[in-house]
Amino acid sequence: MYDLAFETIGNATLICYDKVPVLITDPWINGSPYFGSWQHSHEIPKNQLEAINLSKYCWFSHGHPDHLNFESLHLIKNKQILLPNHYGKRIFNDLTHQKFNVKILKDRKWYRLSKRIKVLCISHFNQDALLIVRIGDKLILNFNDCPMFDAFGKKYISKIIKKCSASFLLKLTGNGDADMINYYDQENNFIPIAPISQKRPIGSRISKMIDELGIDYFIPFSSMHRYQRSDSKWANQYATGLQDYQIGFKSENNEILPAFIRYDCINDKIKEINPRKQSLNNIPPERFNDYWSDELNQNDYIKVKNYFTKVKHLYKFLDFINIRVGGKDYMISLKNNYFKRGLQFEVPRFSLMQAIDNRTFDDLLIGNFMKTTLYGKWPESKLYPDFTPYVSKFSDNGYANTERELKKYYNAYNLRWPLLYLTRSLAVMSKNSIRNYIPKNSKLYNFSRNTYYFIKEAKTKI
Repeated sequence: MYDLAFETIGNATLICYDKVPVLITDPWINGSPYFGSWQHSHEIPKNQLEAINLSKYCWFSHGHPDHLNFESLHLIKNKQILLPNHYGKRIFNDLTHQKFNVKILKDRKWYRLSKRIKVLCISHFNQDALLIVRIGDKLILNFNDCPMFDAFGKKYISKIIKKCSASFLLKLTGNGDADMINYYDQENNFIPIAPISQKRPIGSRISKMIDELGIDYFIPFSSMHRYQRSDSKWANQYATGLQDYQIGFKSENNEILPAFIRYDCINDKIKEINPRKQSLNNIPPERFNDYWSDELNQNDYIKVKNYFTKVKHLYKFLDFINIRVGGKDYMISLKNNYFKRGLQFEVPRFSLMQAIDNRTFDDLLIGNFMKTTLYGKWPESKLYPDFTPYVSKFSDNGYANTERELKKYYNAYNLRWPLLYLTRSLAVMSKNSIRNYIPKNSKLYNFSRNTYYFIKEAKTKI
């Protein structure tokens, strides 16, 4: 083994050593996530598989099956599982029920895992999280699929980074295919995601991220998948290649490292692992019990209808959802037959009902064999921010469907950053007072307006 080191391997697996394997993250080892749609882009070599098996701790960031993989769970049965403090505790409850040894990490608290390794977890309200690993005097920021935090969060993280001799960012960054991209308009025209030539290059986005945080190295991460179902393999044209990360990268003091490395934290030496690239599969959907000709029965339709109609936020911006299965339409009206803006999902019955029964609709979106048709006017971000978060994050994982439940959900995360929450609340109160009660162009209005912006700015300086 290694004295003090870390490795990156697989899709989103970090392995940390303190003489022996201590910690692994998000081990997708076996199986084909997203109803058989995904496969690994590269194999996991024998040495790393052995280290994964021997490690004492395993951290899961969130419930997507390329991170918390059901078919790989048996490999971690003997480990201490570490989880973010997600609202609803869905993963904790599911794993505890299966007799796993599970511990929730409180936000922004350091936990020592070995003599020279300790971790700090920060959960995000979209049911994801980041893990900060202090290994000797080096710092690893494992963002996996987690969005970047606001100015206050960045300030907090930057302070930790400055205390270490070298820092590494591991984060999903790509062309956008690790989400729903199988979109059509109401005239049945495919809506392609913008080609790389029209987007801000990946490398320039990486430069911005690491410069903002003051990070030394970026390691491509949480992006090592390809599509293998015959009805989703079309999406491989949008998959991110290892060569894409350098495009547009400009930095005098920072560096992009290879995706699969071993880093010696004592001698500051990097060695590439060079795993074998996997050949692309072409597997028919029937192998995963998906027959496009199967239809819904009445009980299926009731389940699907109840699944969507319980999410009260959908009524605010959608008029209907149509589910097309086996060539037949199953309409769910949200606004008394007023059909202006709506969604249509065309999908095989088996995977649809699995997603409904197991509350994993995001898996269908990310699998990209389901066809999503947009009716009416939609924002450029399409299913964000009004559909995907409310259905697959807040409802599926947080059990929050009504306005009251959502308020409790948001407050649970806001109160973990009490000072930030206070300054935001004061800013909103000040802003509302200005707008509603004080005449414009008055001295008091100008003073109050300046007060609002002072409070708003203060949160970035705490």
